[in-house]
Amino acid sequence: MKTRFKKLGIITLLIAFLTITVSFKSDFFEIAKQIELYTSIFKELNMHYIDEVNPTQMTNNAVKNMLKNLDPYTKYYDEQDVEDYKIKSRGEYGGIGAKSLFKDNRLFIREVYEGNPAAKAGLKAGDEIIKINDIWVKDYEGNSISALLKGLPETKVSVKVKRNDKTIAIEITRETIEIDPVPFYEMIDDEVGYIAFVKFNKKAAKRVKEAYQDLKEEGMQKLIIDVRSNPGGLLNEVVKIVNYFVPKDQIVVTTKSKVKKWSNTYKTRQEPIDLEIPIVILVNGRSASASEILAGSLQDLDRAVIIGERSYGKGLVQRTRKLPYGTQIKLTISKYYTPSGRCIQKLDYTNRDLKTGIVPKFDAKNRNIFKTLNGRNVYDGGGIEPDIKVEKLEKTIGTKALFASDAIFKFATKYQHEHKTIANAANFILNDNDYQSFINFVKTEETTFKTETEKSFEKAFKKAENEKYNHIINSGYNQLLQQINTKKITDLNTNKQEVLERITDEILKQFYYKKGIYLNKFSHDKTIVKATNLLKNTKKYTKILQ
Repeated sequence: MKTRFKKLGIITLLIAFLTITVSFKSDFFEIAKQIELYTSIFKELNMHYIDEVNPTQMTNNAVKNMLKNLDPYTKYYDEQDVEDYKIKSRGEYGGIGAKSLFKDNRLFIREVYEGNPAAKAGLKAGDEIIKINDIWVKDYEGNSISALLKGLPETKVSVKVKRNDKTIAIEITRETIEIDPVPFYEMIDDEVGYIAFVKFNKKAAKRVKEAYQDLKEEGMQKLIIDVRSNPGGLLNEVVKIVNYFVPKDQIVVTTKSKVKKWSNTYKTRQEPIDLEIPIVILVNGRSASASEILAGSLQDLDRAVIIGERSYGKGLVQRTRKLPYGTQIKLTISKYYTPSGRCIQKLDYTNRDLKTGIVPKFDAKNRNIFKTLNGRNVYDGGGIEPDIKVEKLEKTIGTKALFASDAIFKFATKYQHEHKTIANAANFILNDNDYQSFINFVKTEETTFKTETEKSFEKAFKKAENEKYNHIINSGYNQLLQQINTKKITDLNTNKQEVLERITDEILKQFYYKKGIYLNKFSHDKTIVKATNLLKNTKKYTKILQ
């Protein structure tokens, strides 16, 4: 009997081994087959196609199409993309200290950073750069024209800009530009300190600690950390920041991957700097990834109260892998789990509908319950749910189209040109007349404020023109577009308050840089006011965490 079981065991192992081997060979053969097919097609096109082909563009298009049915975080980076990615992670680069926007073969200054070369030289948001050194922007091929503004510190770059129909020549001396992950921190009152935190680059933990220490010296007894609209970044940085406020050897986040060496449990390694200070974390629908790890871990450990809107819901971790010729691929390698064991990933890319492209979301009715350190209920799926919600009206289709366009930026630039000065940042506020001016602007000015419906109709009309059917639908088409446009503008009134907030932020940024936005929020931001009031109410704060 023992011999029989022994033989059966050996046979089972052999079958399993053969299955794995055949499966591996099958996968390897299929991969090799597809690579050979692509190489053969590429070769035939390059050698025999009647017109000249661009090998780089062909490869880029092929790679983009290969990746598009995966998640949106898996991306191919060419040499320029790799350099830009390094800059974002490193937190510094050589340049002029301005954010640019290249669109329709035109280059605009989107934002000027306070105290940097562009600001010193008098460059302003809204300026159109028409020439960089000896190169005219309109004649430049490709999308990397803005890279010409970057360069070694202490070198000069000459630009010609168009501002209010005037052409101005400006010479700028490049410097080392630091991307500050903590652009603003200040005491709200005698007790409450506030830290605005916008990205997790290599300087993040260091800057948060410096901000904390400065505020403590000013008498801070309670702390607000604002990660609203913070898209995330480096995992190790968020672990360090959590470590400032929780004990050593505490689990912050766990990653699970199909590659064993990439499955890790990240714990705090140092002694904390403050275990007592009451903390509130502010989140919104654009707080993602590392921001959600920060909020989720401090929530699970009952170390902070979370206030705001449900966060974005990105529970995936990416890693870059080097490819030939200085290129890279950033790919999703694992999911992460907060200390309670929950994954807050919102979208299920694995089960994307390949016909419609629709990605299913988590089912709010079937979420799993997890427990915090003190036994409070928290849930997986769909981001971090705040302990105290700040409800906002759902954005209409028209509002979403507006926020995805450059209409607010263009209006703010026009506003800046028409107003030499405005009220100080803390007291600046837009009224109903300003809102109506904006509505009139988007009705008459040419912007990219278009809904997907409008874009689809425009494509259909161009098709009709090509097929000589446009005369049949011309009158009805114009009437239909007018009705859609009217509804789109009316839609904005539903989200009037949020639209005004976005316009206010853009105007303040152009007059007072980013610092002006935060100074204004101290007085007018309902979420900050709510967080401050909670921290003042020790009994209520403690009750939430218990």
